[in-house]
Amino acid sequence: MNSNPIGIFDSGLGGLTVWREVRRLMPGEDIVYFADSLHCPYGHKPVGKIIDLARGITDFLLGKFGCKLIVVACNTATAAAIDTLRSEFDVPFVGMEPAIKQAALHTKTGVVGVLATKGTFDGRLYKATSEKYAQGIEVLVQVGDGLVELVETNKINSSEADSLLKKYVRPMVENGADQIVLGCTHYPFYKTQIEAIAGDKVTVIDPAPAVAKRAHELLEAGGLFTGNGSGTDLFVSSAETGQMRSLLENTSALSLVDTVVEWNTNKYKALQ
Repeated sequence: MNSNPIGIFDSGLGGLTVWREVRRLMPGEDIVYFADSLHCPYGHKPVGKIIDLARGITDFLLGKFGCKLIVVACNTATAAAIDTLRSEFDVPFVGMEPAIKQAALHTKTGVVGVLATKGTFDGRLYKATSEKYAQGIEVLVQVGDGLVELVETNKINSSEADSLLKKYVRPMVENGADQIVLGCTHYPFYKTQIEAIAGDKVTVIDPAPAVAKRAHELLEAGGLFTGNGSGTDLFVSSAETGQMRSLLENTSALSLVDTVVEWNTNKYKALQ
């Protein structure tokens, strides 16, 4: 057993969809969640910049909290930085991969859609996963420009979001996709809307449960699992925390929140 917390980080608030699944699967674990909202979005940033940001956040999670495992709850950061993080830090990492394998196994039309950021599509992991699991499958790719920003600015249910989702989802469905993979951790906040647009013959896949399962497996294999009980949650942001609070309320998680901390230039301020 190891009572140190699990660390989870994302370019912003999208990784809360992963935190939610980790918390559901491992109620006894303490968790520290870091949202790098100051630098969000990561999708079009240079790889070197993303690596620097991921390295700095990892240093913070290890140095401040002694995290025993870190979940990189960002597809773009995983694509750009996880190999570097694994080579530089002596702690297990779990990253994000678009769930192309699951989509390819379950498609009946032979066509699957992937909604992700440019950084994810450009990354080695996406290309390797597609080559390995999507042989003989038509994969329709769509960059979801603007969707991350709408989550970060509390516009998930806005007309702007609805317009973008229709623009991105309808062509995939019209071209035969019966599986749509959400390749960014921000996108599950739109899952209900995407399902309504896509129709009941299309399955929308959120990879977060599989990521939580993998984190659980690594903790057990390494003798790091705390077990049952009631874990605590600490939510940290590199920018303001208002939208984080709103999303936590919307996920019925406010009762789990011990405190929300604003992190900026190595200054830590607990917000009451």
